Amino acid sequence: MYDEQGAEYIDCINNVAHVGHCHPLVVQAAHEQNQVLNTNSRYLHDNIVDYAQRLSETLPEKLCVFYFLNSGSEANDLALRLARQYTGHWDVVVLDHAYHGHLSSLIDISPYKFRDLDGQKEWVHVAPLPDTYRGPYREDHPNPAVAYASEVKRVVGSAQEKGRKIAAFFAESLPSVGGQIIPPAGYFPEVAGHIRRAGGVFVADEIQVGFGRVGKHFWAFQLQGEDFVPDIVTMGKSIGNGHPVACVATTHAVARAFEATGVEYFNTFGGSPVSCAVGLAVLDVLEKEQLQAHAASVGSLLMELLGQQKAKHPILGDIRGVGLFIGVDLIKDEATRMPATEEADYVVSRLKENYILLSTDGPGRNVLKFKPPMCFSLDNARHVVAKLDAILTDMEEKVRSCETLRLQP
Repeated sequence: MYDEQGAEYIDCINNVAHVGHCHPLVVQAAHEQNQVLNTNSRYLHDNIVDYAQRLSETLPEKLCVFYFLNSGSEANDLALRLARQYTGHWDVVVLDHAYHGHLSSLIDISPYKFRDLDGQKEWVHVAPLPDTYRGPYREDHPNPAVAYASEVKRVVGSAQEKGRKIAAFFAESLPSVGGQIIPPAGYFPEVAGHIRRAGGVFVADEIQVGFGRVGKHFWAFQLQGEDFVPDIVTMGKSIGNGHPVACVATTHAVARAFEATGVEYFNTFGGSPVSCAVGLAVLDVLEKEQLQAHAASVGSLLMELLGQQKAKHPILGDIRGVGLFIGVDLIKDEATRMPATEEADYVVSRLKENYILLSTDGPGRNVLKFKPPMCFSLDNARHVVAKLDAILTDMEEKVRSCETLRLQP
């Protein structure tokens, strides 16, 4: 990226410009379709069918009905409507610190937001974040996946005792605002079992982490096992490389229940010829430039380099991630793992002075989050970690603001 003076910055956080800022093939696809036809989706056009077909090839066969929208918030709002219509239930289970969008319906299921606004509604039930670094079940627990899933079962049971009925469990496949969390493998299948037995559906929010970012798979929910299939998947952000596109994928059964109301779902701009041309172009670039495999290799190097820094700098409490979705948890004290919030803010500010754009997340605002455009290179990774090393070394010489920054004997 470039500022108004033309200074060049390395962008480590822009998961919207998924295949790179202003990728020429994506820009060209939008321009060419704009010259031919751009109208609402009442008019029949091949692009929407072609795009749905291409997306279906990336997903489990069961997820075969697609609704196109303009933003991730719209997608999650529709997912909520689908879940309620299909189940006949109203309540939602979410993870603590979750964020699912800016519409009123989604603020209500986003603890990250509602705790500072109107508070928790009676139909919303919050389960612990499956965080094996800071949560109740940590890296030394024999089976954190089952333990955290049992917390969901407990939350569901508590709701049912009050006469509540569960429509859905919503989760980001990799919680981002919660601090770049990697749920333990097997957690989602266990949770899905508890939710489905309660008559609810499982909604996987892939808005921040889908489309090959995790490297090993195209979708982050696939990290939870080959046999795990959500009932609804929502997509946004990276799907259009900056163009407003979003999508909800679901099953025939869920879609049929929604249609049975007799009230059609119509979205003026969702699935427009231009939006679908852009979406198709993004898939083409991902394939041609092998960006999923690229994310795996660059992410692996970045994790390795950051791991080397962890051995050198005690302020780096935890390095976690997969592909190009990585969190660096800064701590004040190794024993208590107290978030180093001010220090994280200082690091981000110093990195910006060094022409590197990074930001923080997590409840303590102490987790450096890496989710760069997928063209982020091996050289970019080396350069960023070298700068981080220099800044942390300087902090240890000068700042001394917390236990982990004091020079080690």
